[in-house]
Amino acid sequence: MKMNRWEKLSRIPAPHFAPKFGPLTGMRVLLSGTVVAAPFAAQLLADFGAELIQIEFPKIGDAYRYQSPQLFKEDGEGQTSAAWAQGARNRMSFTLNTNMSIPEAKEIFFCLIKQVDVWLENMVWLKKLGIELKDLWEVNPKLIIGHSSGFGRPQFGGNEETCDRPSYDPIGQAESGFMSINGDPEPEPPRYAASFVNDYLTATFLFGGICAAYINVLNGGMGQEVDMAQVEAFARVLDDQWISHIEAGVLKKRAGNRVPIFQPASLHQAGDGRWCFIGAFGKSVYYRAIEGLGLDPEYFKWEEAGNSFEAVWSDKGKELYEETNKWFAARPAQEAQEHMNKYKIPVGIVRNIKEIYEDPHWHDRKNFVKYHDQTLDREVEAFGFVPKFSQTPGNAWRGAPRLGQDTSTIMKELLGYSEEEVNSLKGKNIID
Repeated sequence: MKMNRWEKLSRIPAPHFAPKFGPLTGMRVLLSGTVVAAPFAAQLLADFGAELIQIEFPKIGDAYRYQSPQLFKEDGEGQTSAAWAQGARNRMSFTLNTNMSIPEAKEIFFCLIKQVDVWLENMVWLKKLGIELKDLWEVNPKLIIGHSSGFGRPQFGGNEETCDRPSYDPIGQAESGFMSINGDPEPEPPRYAASFVNDYLTATFLFGGICAAYINVLNGGMGQEVDMAQVEAFARVLDDQWISHIEAGVLKKRAGNRVPIFQPASLHQAGDGRWCFIGAFGKSVYYRAIEGLGLDPEYFKWEEAGNSFEAVWSDKGKELYEETNKWFAARPAQEAQEHMNKYKIPVGIVRNIKEIYEDPHWHDRKNFVKYHDQTLDREVEAFGFVPKFSQTPGNAWRGAPRLGQDTSTIMKELLGYSEEEVNSLKGKNIID
């Protein structure tokens, strides 16, 4: 009986292409997802040592490469997106047509599966590509499969039509309950949270789930699926919303730039036009804030003005809010913050990206790193690594790759294809 190519393939330990660094060195990840959740989960793994190979469709590549704004080479020629330069570091680009009805493509894909610990994907319609998960575990029984989608995979339950729906970040925000509680009170519309926070939160949950599944494999367990839905990521972090509704019949509503259940906890404009958010949760912190605001603690008692929804929205609670508003309006933001620091009361000044980048504190924390972008062929500076590790820190060993930059190298060194075999596949819309 003729053996499949993957059956003859010897496993090559990771890392083979990347240097050794970080707590996840020894893990190899295959990514076939695009914009934004699955790739960011993969980047988190790669930032901390996993060797990452991304499959990109020949001649097209990841849509993230084309997002605005675009960056250019110093000669003004080749270009890539700022998003790609930030988000695609520490990965290798492998071009492959993922239509598994093409025998050569399926053979290559299965060989890749044999060589990795994790496969990350965000294609809702896997069966249409001809991918059966049971076949992948035949190839690699220890394989961890990470799914990122809008509504989850049907094998974990739920309505199949719902699971089959496409989604983007704002869709997840809307359908998870998150958007319903953000924005000004009705009749004003709910508010969308910018910068794809739903995608990034989904990715962070997926990152943690994959790490947990990987520990299970290292402890002798078998491979498994890790299923992360956008809507469930935001639903999970809605504080006490679920039990408040289920057990107390409380349906929380939008309250604008205020925490509706305790105060001081609200956004205020300072005398210099800047915006500050003050937060004071708990009885002792509340009275420190009252002292810092120069108000009478006997008049503004915690129970009457600050400790509950009823207190915040009572006549005295509204009066406290107005006094807080006047206090901030009477002084510059920096002065307000420094004054409240003396009372150990948190005050945040709303800062833009430029201001944060120019703050020495952020650089002293080593939050920015430089690396050589492969597409632009020049050095770029980007946000670095969180969390911080004392013994095994993250690293940027390479910048974002050119489309298909590593296909031939991976085919020959990892998958065992000869130079002649690689050349024979070219020009057939399989790997190029």
